[in-house]
Amino acid sequence: MTAPFQASLLDSCEAAGPGPLGSTVRRTPLDHGAWIDLRPGWISGADALFERLVRDVPWHAERRHMYDRVVDVPRLLKFYDEDEPLPDPMLEQARDALNAHYAGELGEPFRTAGLCLYRDGRDSVAWHGDRIGRGSTEDTMVAIISVGAPRALLLRPNGGGPALRHELGHGDLIVMGGSCQRTWEHAVPKSARATGPRVSVQFRPRGVR
Repeated sequence: MTAPFQASLLDSCEAAGPGPLGSTVRRTPLDHGAWIDLRPGWISGADALFERLVRDVPWHAERRHMYDRVVDVPRLLKFYDEDEPLPDPMLEQARDALNAHYAGELGEPFRTAGLCLYRDGRDSVAWHGDRIGRGSTEDTMVAIISVGAPRALLLRPNGGGPALRHELGHGDLIVMGGSCQRTWEHAVPKSARATGPRVSVQFRPRGVR
C-alpha cells in the first residue's frame, strides 16, 4: 500500500508560493446551503513544501476511544493554534491569501492550522464534519491545501447518499463553506493501491475544529 513519493512534472519551484485566487476558483453549490470551492495546483513549489513539512513538523501519533476500545489514529498529526507560528513561511503566505480572498464572505480570518500526514494507503480519516465548536451551529469555512501524492477526498450528505470524489495533491486547494460542516460529511478512505504520502493542511477560523 506504500509507494515512493513522485513529484509532479507540472510543479516548479520558480516563484514558489500560492497563486492567484479570484476567477481561478471554481465553486460547486451543494444541497442545504453548502458549497465547495476548488483551485487545482494553487501552490507552486508544492512538492518542495511537502518535503519540508514532512521533515520539519513535529508529527505525533494519537490514540482515541472508539466504541469500547482505544485505537490508533490512522495518520500523524500536528495542530497549530492561533498564537503558534506556522512551520513554513509558505503556509503563512497561503493563509494571508485565503484571508484576503474570503474576508468579505467569511467575515473573519482563518486562525488555526491542523496538519495531517497520510503515510500510505492504510492511513485515512472516517466520515465526519468539523462540528466541534461553532461549526455545529453556524455556517463557516474550512480551507484545505493538499501537498504530496494525490488522495481521494469524498463528500456526501449527512446520513449517506451518493458521494462526490476529488483527487487532491500537489498543491490543490479545496474550501468547504456555507453549511457544509453541518449538513455534509467528508472522508479520506483507505486505499488498497500503492499510495505515496500526502500532507493535508486545514485552515479554520477561531472556535472551529
